[in-house]
Amino acid sequence: MNHSKFKILKSKFLFAFLLFSFFLCSAQSPKYIFYFIGDGFGIGALTYCENVAKKNGETLCFSQFPVTGLITTHSSNKLVTCSSAAVTALASGEKTNNGMLNISPDSKQVFTPISSTFHKKGYRVGIATTVSIDHATPAGFYAHSTSRTSYYDIATQLATSGFEFFAGAGFLKPTEKKMGSIFTLLRDSSYVVSTSILKCSGSTSLKNILIQPEGKDVKQLPYSIKKDKTDFTLAQITQLGIEKLTLQNDPFFFMIEGGLIDWASHDNMAKELYGEVKEFSEAIEVALKFYEQYPKETLIIVTADHETGGTLIYNDGIHFTTKNHTGNIVPIFAIGVGAEKFSGLYENTEVMKKLLQDFLLTE
Repeated sequence: MNHSKFKILKSKFLFAFLLFSFFLCSAQSPKYIFYFIGDGFGIGALTYCENVAKKNGETLCFSQFPVTGLITTHSSNKLVTCSSAAVTALASGEKTNNGMLNISPDSKQVFTPISSTFHKKGYRVGIATTVSIDHATPAGFYAHSTSRTSYYDIATQLATSGFEFFAGAGFLKPTEKKMGSIFTLLRDSSYVVSTSILKCSGSTSLKNILIQPEGKDVKQLPYSIKKDKTDFTLAQITQLGIEKLTLQNDPFFFMIEGGLIDWASHDNMAKELYGEVKEFSEAIEVALKFYEQYPKETLIIVTADHETGGTLIYNDGIHFTTKNHTGNIVPIFAIGVGAEKFSGLYENTEVMKKLLQDFLLTE
C-alpha cells in the first residue's frame, strides 16, 4: 500500500476512534433524577392553567423548561388507557392491558420498573403522591399485579421493595382477612411510618414513609384550595424527600405524582384543577432549586400518564367534554443532564428507555 494513503487511513481511523471515545465519555449519566407525573394532565388542561396563571400574575415553572415533547398514551388493548397501563409504559417501558400493572397482557411476564433498576445501581429511591401510596401510578414504580385494585398485595410489595422514601395519603387496604396489618409488615421491614413532616424529618431511619394522621382521608390529600396549615403540600413532601434521599450523598431517583389533577378533571372541577396544577408546579420549583445547586448532575422530567376530562378552551373559557380519560397525546418537559433526548413525538414506552440510554452507553 502507498505509504501516504496508509497515513491518511490511519489518521481517519484515529479520528473516528477519538470521536467514538469522546461520545462515550461525554454521555454523562445524571446523578439526581426527578420524574414528575401529572396524572390526567393533558394539553387542554395545560392551556387552561397557563391562561389562569397569566391572569393571576403567576407562572407554571415547568412550561419554561428548554426541552418540550409529546408522548402517546394508548395501552396494549385500548386506545384510551387507564392509569395502571399508562404507568407500566412510563415506569417499565412496556405496554400492557388496562387494569394491569407491570405484567404482560398474557400475564406470563413481570416487567421491571426503572426505579428498581436504578436501586440496583446504588440509587436511593423515593415515591411520592397526593393520593394513596398504593394507587396505580405510585404502585407502578414498586409493584406488579394482574389487577391494579389488589391494594393489600401491592402494599406488601412496597414493604419488600427496599426503597428509601414513600409519601402519600395512606393505604387503601392496610389489612386483609387472615393476614396481618401492612403496618406490622412495614415495621418488620425497617420502615418508620410518620404522620407529620416534622416527625419524618427527625427520623434517623434510612427507610421512611409519610402518611396523613389517623382520621384523615387515606384516599387523598385535601385539594390544594381546601387545605389548612396542618395539611401536607406536594412541595413540602418533595423537599422532605430530597432531604431523606441525600442523607448519604448517594445518587437518587425520585418519582412525584400530582394525582389529584386527574381527580379534579374526572369531576370537571376547574378551580380544583388549577389549584392542583399550581401545587404540582410548586413542587417542581423545589426540584428546580436543587437543580440550580447541581446543574451538571441533575435531570428533571415532567409529563403525564394520560389526559382526563377532554378539556377544551372556547368562548373564552374552559369546557370539559367528558368525565373520563381520553386517548390524546400528552406533553413532556425536561431540563438538565440529557434533557435533549426528550424532545419530539414518541411512544410513552420510550421515556424509560431514554432515561436509561446514557447508563447503557457507560456500562
